[in-house]
Amino acid sequence: MHDFDNTQIAFEYKSKYELKKALLLFKMVGSSLLVKISKVLVNIALALRIPVAWAIKPTIYAHFCGGESIDESMPVVRKLEPFKIRAILDYSVEGKESDEDIRAALNETLETIRSGGTDTNIPFAVFKPTAFTTAEVLEKMSTGAEVTDQRILAEANKFRERVNTLCQEAYNHNIPILIDAEDSWYQLFIDQVCEDMMLKYNHKQAIVYNTLQMYRTDRLEYLEEAHERAIKGNYFMGIKFVRGAYMEKERERAEKMSYPDPINPTKEATDKMYDDGLRYTMEHLDRISVFNGSHNEASNHLLTQLIEEKGLERSDSRIWFSQLFGMSDNISFNLASEGYNVAKYLPFGPVKHVLPYLIRRAEENTAVAGQTSRELELIKQELNRRKKEK
Repeated sequence: MHDFDNTQIAFEYKSKYELKKALLLFKMVGSSLLVKISKVLVNIALALRIPVAWAIKPTIYAHFCGGESIDESMPVVRKLEPFKIRAILDYSVEGKESDEDIRAALNETLETIRSGGTDTNIPFAVFKPTAFTTAEVLEKMSTGAEVTDQRILAEANKFRERVNTLCQEAYNHNIPILIDAEDSWYQLFIDQVCEDMMLKYNHKQAIVYNTLQMYRTDRLEYLEEAHERAIKGNYFMGIKFVRGAYMEKERERAEKMSYPDPINPTKEATDKMYDDGLRYTMEHLDRISVFNGSHNEASNHLLTQLIEEKGLERSDSRIWFSQLFGMSDNISFNLASEGYNVAKYLPFGPVKHVLPYLIRRAEENTAVAGQTSRELELIKQELNRRKKEK
């Protein structure tokens, strides 16, 4: 078992002041009432166009984000580098559907790909599919039924073209690109486009990665079927595993629209499915590259164990560990110190546009049992260790 409790390694890159600030922040996000009130106040401020960046940027934004632009985020990329932690620049502007906003997201994401092509500490690019078309298009194209609406089909083709532009750029710069997962009612079309891109660009190695949310009841079956298609198509697969981030919304919609709940009934079922997914990919590493996007210590332990059992190099380029910037440093930094490939997701973008991402992070820390208390416990341990060291 790997030691994820070594706080000296985990927080070596943080000053005492930064640790104290993080302590206060996690105490705040540990209060579900405070998070709910803050969400309401932020939404009101945005609706009334009241400036909030002055309060948010030095606090929760600075903890979870790199900066408002790629250039502003680069000092964080450099700060992580001596600790063998790589960074993935994630343009985290959400919920924008105008042509102008889509163009801006496309240009910004292309720049992150180019940055990765010239910077060895940026090993992947990433994008959210919802940044490149409307919710209506993704939903209608994901019903499984034939679509005859020419307007929807035209917009769906534009989405394919935008995704192809990004994957082509990633291929040209030899940098893998992660396509994030979305709500289940958008995902069928996204899966189809992902596999089309894999067929086109993954003939020598995994450049295009699809993301599987393993809290969904169907994802392990999908993985196995997608693997069969990859064998038949003679291309490589890139798979990023996450547990999932939209459980309440998924269940509410399923109940409202009277279809089966797509989410596993228990956390234990999700944990098992996640770990079975890791085991499956590691059994088929000749075809599948794996990106383990997890804050769960047991799943990270499992993947290190599978690497050891198979006699693989810890730095095998087909296997990556990843956590979000500002979270689970105990996992990231301890794994990196032991020679595993580790990358932090580093969100960036204008403060007011990144607020939905930040609110979700705060809600996630409140909702995930033990996440905030674990972060608090480790920060307190490190502060006490430094105090005794004097």
